Amino acid sequence: MKLPEEIARRKTFAIISHPDAGKTTLTEKFLLFGGAIQTAGAVKNNKIRKGATSDFMEIERQRGISVATSVMGFEYNGKRVNILDTPGHKDFAEDTFRTLTAVDSVILVVDSVKGVEEQTRKLMEVCRMRSTPVIIFVNKMDREGKDPFELLDELEKELTINLRPLTWPISQGKSFQGVYNIYREELNLFEADKIGIAGRKAHIPDLEDKSLYEYIDREFAEKLKEDKELLDTVYEDFDKNLYLDGLLAPVFFGSAINNFGVKELLETFLEIAPSPLPRPAKPREVEPAEKEMTGFIFKIHANLDPNHRDRIAFLRICSGRFERNKFYYHARLGKKLRFTNPTTFMANEKTLTEEAWPGDVVGLFDNGNLKIGDTLTTGETIQYKGIPSFSPEIFREVLNQDPFKTKQLDKGIRQLSEEGVAQLFIQQPGNRKIIGTVGELQFDVIQFRLLHEYGAKCGYRHLNYFKALWITCDNQQELDRFIHRKTSNIAWDKENKPVFLADTQWALKSAKEMFPSIAFHTTSDHKMELPSVV
Repeated sequence: MKLPEEIARRKTFAIISHPDAGKTTLTEKFLLFGGAIQTAGAVKNNKIRKGATSDFMEIERQRGISVATSVMGFEYNGKRVNILDTPGHKDFAEDTFRTLTAVDSVILVVDSVKGVEEQTRKLMEVCRMRSTPVIIFVNKMDREGKDPFELLDELEKELTINLRPLTWPISQGKSFQGVYNIYREELNLFEADKIGIAGRKAHIPDLEDKSLYEYIDREFAEKLKEDKELLDTVYEDFDKNLYLDGLLAPVFFGSAINNFGVKELLETFLEIAPSPLPRPAKPREVEPAEKEMTGFIFKIHANLDPNHRDRIAFLRICSGRFERNKFYYHARLGKKLRFTNPTTFMANEKTLTEEAWPGDVVGLFDNGNLKIGDTLTTGETIQYKGIPSFSPEIFREVLNQDPFKTKQLDKGIRQLSEEGVAQLFIQQPGNRKIIGTVGELQFDVIQFRLLHEYGAKCGYRHLNYFKALWITCDNQQELDRFIHRKTSNIAWDKENKPVFLADTQWALKSAKEMFPSIAFHTTSDHKMELPSVV
C-alpha cells in the first residue's frame, strides 16, 4: 500500500480526563470493539480493582490508578487506531503533557456527576495551546448527574471552547433511556443489563414522526423534542473544519462501563478525526507524506517486562516509512542506530513489527542511547519542537538506605529520570541527588520501582525549595558569576544544564533584580514554556 493510503487510514489520539472520570474504561471498550481484547477489567472499586488492560505496572494495579501512558493499537473498519491512554492523576501530568505532543487529536472524558474538574481545565489548556482537535465524551449518564444543558454551559465557560452536541441523552440516572444520535439521526436505546450490547436502534430523522412513541414513552419523547429544538436554536450546525482547527468540540453522551454510546463515539471519531498531521520542527515543518522517515521519542519506560529488564523508547513516526533492521540517524548523537526488534503495542503485549507508518507508535529496545525529545531520521538533522521538562515544585534529597546497592540506586534513579518520572538534579559538593516532582505520589512510585525493579532501598529528606528554574545568559562570564555567587542554590540536571533552586519567591525576585541579564526558565526547553495554569 502506498504512503498516502497508509496515512489516510491512521488515527492517533489520546484519551484524557480527571481521575475516575472513566478514561481507562472507555479505552478498554474501544479495544473490545476493535477485537483487541475479549474481556475488560471492570473498574468498580479501587481497592478491589481488577487489572485493567492498559494498567500494566504493579503499582497501578495496587493503587487502582494509571501512572504511565499506555500505547495500544488495533484495526477497526479498515482504519488503524492508535490510542494513548494517559494518567489522569495530577501528580503524573508531565507524562500526559508530553504524550499530547505525539497525537493528532484528543477525546476528553467528563464525569456527568462531577462536571469540569481541576485536571480537566489544565489538560484542555494544553490542547488549546496546540490547537488540538477535541471530542468530549460525557460519561456515567446511567447515574444521577448534572442537567445536560447546565453541563454544556459549564463546559463552554470552564474550558473556553465552543461546543456542538452530536448525541443527546434521553433522561439520566435510573430513568436513563438512551441517546438520540443527532449526527446520524438515530435513536439508540439503553439496556442496562446487557453489557457489551449497545441496545436497540431506530433511524428517526424527524422527531415529529409518530414512530418515536413506539420506542420511548410519550413523556420522554416530548422532552427529547423540546431539547432538540433548543439545541438547534442555541448551537450552530456541526462544522468539521472548526473541529479540526481546535475551535469546536463535538459532545457525546453515554456510559462507558455499560458500553453505551461508545461505538457511536468511536465510529464518528474515525469519520471526522484527523489523520497524521504536519509537525513543527527545526529548521522546517515536516509533512507526513514525505518519503524520508522521521520521528521523535516522547516516552521512555524501563522494565516494562520485569523478567527481561528491558528499556523501551516510544517513537512517534511523523513521516515516511519506518523499517526494521534499517539504520537511522540519531540527530543529537550524530550517529546511526539500527533496531532489530521494533515492536507495536496492545497495552503490555508487544508484537514484533517489520514496518510502521506516520501516526504509528513503535517501541524501540534501547541500551541508553535514546532520550525524550530525540529525533530519528534517514539522514536529515531535524529537531521536533515542544517536548519540555517542567519545573518541579516539590523537592526531596535521596537517601541511600542500603550502601551495598549504591550502583543499583544510581542506575535506577538515572533511568527513572530519563523516563520523565521526575527531575533529577545533582548538587555539589557531595554529589547530592535531588528529585523534583509536581506531585507527592511520584515519590511513592519512585521508591516502589527502585525497590522492585532495581533492588535498591531509598528514603527522602524534605527540601524547602520554592521552584527549580533553568538559567541561561548570552554572557558566559555573567552566567559563571551568578553560579559562583549562588553555589548553594545551583544544581545540574541530567543534561548537565545549570538549574537555580530558589528558596522562596522573594529569593527568586531578588536574584532577577541582582542579575538582570540572567534568564530564568520554567522548562528545560525554554522555547516551549507553558502558562502557569499548567
